[in-house]
Amino acid sequence: MTTVLVVHDVVLWRKALRCLLHHAGDSLNVLSCGREELRRAACDERPEVYVLDLDCPGSHSLLEELGTVRRPGPDGGHLVVLGRGDRPGALRTAAVAGARGYVDKYGGTDDLPAVVRKVADGGRYIDESLAFGLLQANEIPLSGRELGVLSLAAQGDSVACIARRLNLTNGTVRNYLAAAVRKSGGRNRSHAIRLAHEAGWI
Repeated sequence: MTTVLVVHDVVLWRKALRCLLHHAGDSLNVLSCGREELRRAACDERPEVYVLDLDCPGSHSLLEELGTVRRPGPDGGHLVVLGRGDRPGALRTAAVAGARGYVDKYGGTDDLPAVVRKVADGGRYIDESLAFGLLQANEIPLSGRELGVLSLAAQGDSVACIARRLNLTNGTVRNYLAAAVRKSGGRNRSHAIRLAHEAGWI
């Protein structure tokens, strides 16, 4: 029995993904949680596989948090992400976080349970529709941390709020934002956010 933890802050999506995986067979023990319950669920349930939608609000910071709760070593819990080929920035962040399975969220749903089982067994999977996006991800000038901070800023979070969420100082957050503006070619923070959205980085 493979324990799977679906992580999503939108309850409807979370329940839909859990239902899809739950009805795929008896070999998967499917649980779900939001950001607030992630640390406790990871500790209590020790899932073999985490499933995360890269379009989930704040997915960059969720990926970072997953990095702190997943146990070290090959049995620490593998990561499967649902992504889009036109958002190479999100795919890059997932790759940095150690994702082993990449599923096109607009493709067929039948593949997801099989991918989860394959990744649980130590394998890897990349949907062919996401392969070009992953190649494009190498061309993104911003680091994963810069993308994460810019993504939170795009949601309207203040510097102080971002600092609290990521356990950083205000000055460090400002430095990341300044670097993101510079590397993206933006005139200011708002322009950098718009450019990042248009490029599919966040």
